[in-house]
Amino acid sequence: MIRKVQSTAIALLLATNASCLAPSDDGAEPAALQPQQPAEIPTYSYRVVHSFPHDPTAYTQGLLYDNGFLYESTGQYGQSSLRKVELETGTVVQLHQLDDRFFAEGLALFGNRLLQLTWRANKGFAYRLDSFEQLAEFAYPTEGWGLTYDGELLVMSDGSATLYFRDPFTFAEVSRVAVVAQGRPVSQLNELEWIAGEVFANIWQTDTIARIDPATGQVVGWIDLTGLLSNADRRGSNAEVLNGIAYDPEGERLFVTGKWWPKLYQIELVSPSPKGTP
Repeated sequence: MIRKVQSTAIALLLATNASCLAPSDDGAEPAALQPQQPAEIPTYSYRVVHSFPHDPTAYTQGLLYDNGFLYESTGQYGQSSLRKVELETGTVVQLHQLDDRFFAEGLALFGNRLLQLTWRANKGFAYRLDSFEQLAEFAYPTEGWGLTYDGELLVMSDGSATLYFRDPFTFAEVSRVAVVAQGRPVSQLNELEWIAGEVFANIWQTDTIARIDPATGQVVGWIDLTGLLSNADRRGSNAEVLNGIAYDPEGERLFVTGKWWPKLYQIELVSPSPKGTP
């Protein structure tokens, strides 16, 4: 079981229903059926492959990787920005500052456009990838939290237990799915990343990432990143919670960071050991 998931009341096991009776086909006394236990969701740990410098003043709300660079959306009123960042050094090589009215959130790449959400303004922005020139605005009725692209549709979160699938040209809602773990809703879905047919989602205020089947909304795995940012690295910084997932599909590299973290990490997932093994 994941310690952080437990502590934030994301239930991983459901109470079993009372036994029910099924009639037998030979007229005998009906046999009691055993309650069916929900399938256990595997919990993955991690191995740090490499750590990179990360701007400790960047309140990371959205993160993606493209062609050797990271693109980052940073939040806070008066500090929100869109950034192009050199992976190896953490150097910001291109910057667009948002108006002080906006608190930037999730970020996705669609073709040669970057799409950026804002938190409570019900408004997002489309930019040219190469120049950060603003091309358009788009609206949505909920808060904006996380955003990613699955190759056909945008996938958006709003802090609830719902993922919204949106047309990347019009931002109109196409469908939605409720995210559940063993029958219970999983809310606080934050930054998103599309990885090999799954949606990876930061769970706000935890060290946990949920691996979600986008077709069903079922959580198919948890990733427990407890202890990733050491206490030594936290000292002297304003580091807050884990947030920010990026993926390099060609190199199969997974990157994670957090709000005001001084480091960004490339990690490998470690599968849980089969039951009965040390």
